[in-house]
Amino acid sequence: MDEARSGNDAVALTPRLLTSGGFDLLYREGMGLIEEVAAYLDGEGRAESRGLSREASFLYATESMRLTTRLMQLASWLLLQRAVNEGEISPEQALSEKSKVKFSALPSDRGGPGWDEMPDRMQAYIGKGDRLFARVVKFDRIERGEELPAEAQGENALASQMDRLKAAFGG
Repeated sequence: MDEARSGNDAVALTPRLLTSGGFDLLYREGMGLIEEVAAYLDGEGRAESRGLSREASFLYATESMRLTTRLMQLASWLLLQRAVNEGEISPEQALSEKSKVKFSALPSDRGGPGWDEMPDRMQAYIGKGDRLFARVVKFDRIERGEELPAEAQGENALASQMDRLKAAFGG
């Protein structure tokens, strides 16, 4: 076994995933969600929010701002990665630009006063946005060579890579 691939060294799958059809699916999912959420918040969501209690209305406004912020961060990251994949910018340029995209933290839990009144569709969009956001943040951390939290690491190199694939593709 050569020295570069001995022991528990993981195979670098992220660069391959980000330049493959897997990225195309992630890109379409992300951009599609952005469009859906924007249409919802401008139309049905606005109408649904008018009938909410004061607590629920405040929560709705807060969550819609959080969701919009996260989705814009995702759009920036996805567009930069697409530019790399299409040869418009180098991976190094993208990493430099991606470092300017500061991902906001996902709330550790949801709920509280007014949550039960939140429209079902808004709750569904928040859930979809959180899951997509978590996948992109994992890709970003792996791409930067940052350590993933212990629960995201497997017992060996293959298990770790499989966990990353499952997490990245929602499996």
